[in-house]
Amino acid sequence: MIQQSQITLTLFLESKIMSATNQKPKPVFALPEGTHTVSLGFGDLNGLMRGKRIPAQHWKNACENGVGIITAMFAMDMTCDIWDTPFCNMDNGYPDMHMYPIEAPVACPWEPGVAICLAYTESMDHQPIPIDPRNALVRQVARAEAMGFDPFVGTELEFYLLDPVTKLPKQTEIDVYSINRSAELDHVLGPIRNHLTAIGIPIEQSNPEYAPGQVEVNMRYDRALVGADRVILFRNIIKDIARREGYLATFMAKPFIDKSGSGFHTHYSLWTDGKNAFAENGKLNKIGYSFLAGLQSRMAEMSIAASTTPNAYRRRRPGMFCPINTAWGYDNRTVALRILEGSDNAVRIEKRDGAADCNPYYLLACELAAGLDGNEAGLMPKGPATLGDACKLVDADPIPRTIDQAIELGKQSDFLKRVMGEDALAIVIQQSERERDFVAAQVTAVETRRYAGNL
Repeated sequence: MIQQSQITLTLFLESKIMSATNQKPKPVFALPEGTHTVSLGFGDLNGLMRGKRIPAQHWKNACENGVGIITAMFAMDMTCDIWDTPFCNMDNGYPDMHMYPIEAPVACPWEPGVAICLAYTESMDHQPIPIDPRNALVRQVARAEAMGFDPFVGTELEFYLLDPVTKLPKQTEIDVYSINRSAELDHVLGPIRNHLTAIGIPIEQSNPEYAPGQVEVNMRYDRALVGADRVILFRNIIKDIARREGYLATFMAKPFIDKSGSGFHTHYSLWTDGKNAFAENGKLNKIGYSFLAGLQSRMAEMSIAASTTPNAYRRRRPGMFCPINTAWGYDNRTVALRILEGSDNAVRIEKRDGAADCNPYYLLACELAAGLDGNEAGLMPKGPATLGDACKLVDADPIPRTIDQAIELGKQSDFLKRVMGEDALAIVIQQSERERDFVAAQVTAVETRRYAGNL
């Protein structure tokens, strides 16, 4: 049983959110010289950046009084379809909320005169929005801090660069890590690296991945909330820059059934007094193993936060470098939970099942909560470290391979209700059910080709 005072912890976490969002007066952040427009937005239900463009003349008022926008942004699918959900529905008239800048806007090198900035949200009476995904992560970061930890995470996202007309790769060969292919793509990857770095998202490297048109761009690890915020900006900016260079960038989990899927890998470490609390002489210590065990114990039931669409579950197949069970091991890319060791600063745990199109706030909030649960309970990993192909294990606990399995586990999960909030979880599950039903109702081109001429 987790050892904690739930009432005290809840009050503490609520006070942390309130102190982060209710300071009056609101700060007025300076604009970069030459700015005429600010792009201000936040991550929606699916981690897509939504917001408004604000003239520089209106910026002071936007900072002080907020910018009104419909709360349904947190209850809207990726096609902008809105339906009745808890907290936001026809009965309450789909109320407004306000968004406020988190920090000073930064100039967009790819769009002179425009600055960009992430926002947090408040209700019209200046309360946190219960269904804002960012607040789920704020609560878990506050919980970690109350336990004496500063959580850090590194995020790795894969994506495809496609022809915007055909929606197909412009290349035909797999050329993973090829320096020549890197140079061929540098007219688009170069601006992506340089512009992201210029706005304060440090990029460590980029490379072609294991499919034609698939690439990876790696951000440097940082504090968990900073890392999740950066993912929102990262995906939005990459799409914008790619479009300007003649590409469609997509973070869709599995755009092609015969090609590699796009993952969202997360690398965790907890820090105390400037030192990695997971590390001891370059090896993972007991705190790290307990965190890993927490991730392992919750991995199946939090699958709906890591992969939210039927398409995302097409990644979960043997031999595709995407886990199908909760196996763990050392520097083994077939496992779900991969331990990486070396210097004390580099010791970390990688979780490999997330899809590139999932919401980073929900993903990191659930993973951090699970790891902290493991620390509080003193858990240890189940089973020995996997030395071979984890997909061939017969005794490892499975994770969902279909959206149906993930939905049912999500509905039964008190853990997800605690971490995400009951209303927010209901919205996520409703969307996944709607996506499942929509996809199931289609007759695919594959079916037509296979059956029309033979039956």
